[in-house]
Amino acid sequence: MSVDLGFRVSYLRIRFSLITVGFGLFVFVVGSKPNWFGWDRSPVVGFIQIAVFLIGLALICIGGYVGLVALWGKEQRSILADIGLRLVGTGYVIAVFTGMADIFGLGSQPLPMVPYFGPWQAVGVLIGQAIIALGLLMTIPYHFFMRGKEG
Repeated sequence: MSVDLGFRVSYLRIRFSLITVGFGLFVFVVGSKPNWFGWDRSPVVGFIQIAVFLIGLALICIGGYVGLVALWGKEQRSILADIGLRLVGTGYVIAVFTGMADIFGLGSQPLPMVPYFGPWQAVGVLIGQAIIALGLLMTIPYHFFMRGKEG
């Protein structure tokens, strides 16, 4: 089921993408701000919260990837779009390794101390998210939308 707008769009993949991004955003918010839902039981951000918001971020990345690749349809992706897709993965890896630094033994609270999501880890996760956003922006097929009305 697709429509021809100068390119082929798979509506099923776009729907899957939007549902995945929406669910991922919900999971991300639950992990990062559980007190918004009245679920906060700890004064610090611990391992479970970090894992949950990183899972939400993964769902957002997967949904964005699937949706933007679907917008390209059967057309060959540009080099900029391929670099963007790789940046999404790189940004996620940066976010995971900085978010889980204490668990990996690289943070300020090495095990067996209670893992703590500190300011340096927050900056690292934000840098990873910025790289993810840049990668997703690079993947958008702008040339389809920049064309004038042809034919």
